[in-house]
Formats: sequence, C-alpha cells, structure tokens
Amino acid sequence: MILFHGSDKIVSKPVFGKGKVYNDYGLGFYCTQNIELAKEWACPTPDDGFSNCYELETDGLRILDLKSEQFCTLHWLAILIVNRRFDMDTPIMRQGAYYLKTNFLPDISECDAIKGYRADDSYFSFAQAFLSNQISYSQLQNAMKLGKLGEQIVLKSQKAFNQIEFKNFEIAEGKKYCAMRMSRMDNAKRDYKKSLEDSDISGIFIRDLILDEVKKDDPRLR
Repeated sequence: MILFHGSDKIVSKPVFGKGKVYNDYGLGFYCTQNIELAKEWACPTPDDGFSNCYELETDGLRILDLKSEQFCTLHWLAILIVNRRFDMDTPIMRQGAYYLKTNFLPDISECDAIKGYRADDSYFSFAQAFLSNQISYSQLQNAMKLGKLGEQIVLKSQKAFNQIEFKNFEIAEGKKYCAMRMSRMDNAKRDYKKSLEDSDISGIFIRDLILDEVKKDDPRLR
C-alpha cells in the first residue's frame, strides 16, 4: 500500500510512540492514500510543507476498516469521542457520549492500523451537532460525504511501523495547498448548511438512540 504523510518537515523514519494523543484514533502515524490530500494537510498555513511517500507492507497486519459493512458512522464517532476533546456542555451530549462508548466502541487494542474518516474542523463540527441533538443520524451520514474531506490510515502498532518504508518526498506549495484546504472545508460547510434546509423530522436523533436503546446491529443504521 502506498501512503502519504503531510507535514511541515521530511519524515524519513516514522517513530512508534510519537505524536499527539488527542488525535482522531489516538496515538499513531497518520497517513492518506491521496497525495493531494497529504499536501493540503501539510499546509495549514501558506508556508510550504512536505508530502512524504511510503510503502506499507500489509501482509500480516490487522487493519480495521471503519467503512466496512460491519461498522457504521456511530462506531467512528465512538472512537472519536474517546480520543478527541468535545465540549460536553449539555446533559444530552454527556448521555449520548456515554451511550455511544458503551454500545458502539470497537476494540482497537489488537489492531495494527485503522482506516476511516479524518475529523478535520468540518467533520468534527458535524459530530458535535449530532451529539447535541441538532441533526439526525441520516443528516450526519450525509454530512460525512460532503466536500470529499478524505480518509486516513493510522499506524498503531510497532509491527506496522516495522513494515513501513520511506520512499521519497515532494514539496507542497503552501499558498496553493493552503487555499485548496480552506476551499475544501468551506465547500463542505456550505453544502452542510444547505442540506439542513430539509429537516429530518422522522429521523433518528441521539435522544432516540438512547430512549429506543438502538444497538449496532439495527438495520436503520446502514
């Protein structure tokens, strides 16, 4: 598998155990299979960044794919709640977070890598809106498709780090890719606001999940 990692520096040797704890899937090395997205992620400011290219030998690796049929968006959200910092400032958000962690949190302890959505500012705001009972589950699912904000692959184990090899890098032009990054997120937010014009009165909201005790095998979630 060819992977790219956007950064403000050249990363020729990813180090197991380094990085930020409060990322989407916890501590790990975050990559994408899309070089253009990696360049955007490398340029949060107009300064130039780097797209580092790697080859990952996947044989023998246990890769958890959150977009496979056995999972739904709520599994992704449960992992996000555990790792990211949400402002749980209402009772419904705290109850919803507890319910999702109790009923939808996958066991990732044995995974070598995880593949799933990347919760940038837009995706994070969608998740926050669902937890606060502002949008339905269906609206959340639709929001995840807006702006093509991308998927990521995260290396989680020493074994995975042992099987990744640095190949080369490309410079990401800061002015170009920072603008593209902002445009992508702005488009997602615009389309999200437009999609809310049609209210989902009959949809499943976080309150309904709790009251109806909806579980992960419920067909309405897929």
